[in-house]
Amino acid sequence: MSERDRFSSVDFPRVPAVLEAQVPDKVVHRNVLGGNDAVFSAERQHPVALVDLPSRVLSMTIGGLKPGQTSRLHRHNYETLIYVTAGRGWSRIGSHRVEWQAGDALYVPVWAWHQHGNTGDQDATYVACENAPVLQSFGVALREEADAEETR
Repeated sequence: MSERDRFSSVDFPRVPAVLEAQVPDKVVHRNVLGGNDAVFSAERQHPVALVDLPSRVLSMTIGGLKPGQTSRLHRHNYETLIYVTAGRGWSRIGSHRVEWQAGDALYVPVWAWHQHGNTGDQDATYVACENAPVLQSFGVALREEADAEETR
């Protein structure tokens, strides 16, 4: 985080009366799926491509599950919206188990245990958007993985 991104009460007199757009140098992330996110994907135990754009509030990832594959059971203190772009499967969100297919959208609330699985015979892919960056900027973003025996 740069010094320009950190503010305190001494900065109040410098708050402008007029909004000025601050367009960053980077406004496009080309070839997202061609990125090198192998370490993160291995940790997640399924393919995940990280979108690298300078949003302070939202993050985006492109995820996938091979036929029969499941994600790890986990939870975090940020919300997630998921849009399924291909395939079909299920998600466990808290006490709910929901079936989904391409064209469906899912909501994962704050701190709800969740896991996803592909029940189809083709890859399932999705776009996930989260408000993690705003929590990270305050230093309060949390994520917890379940024990391996809890994911079954």
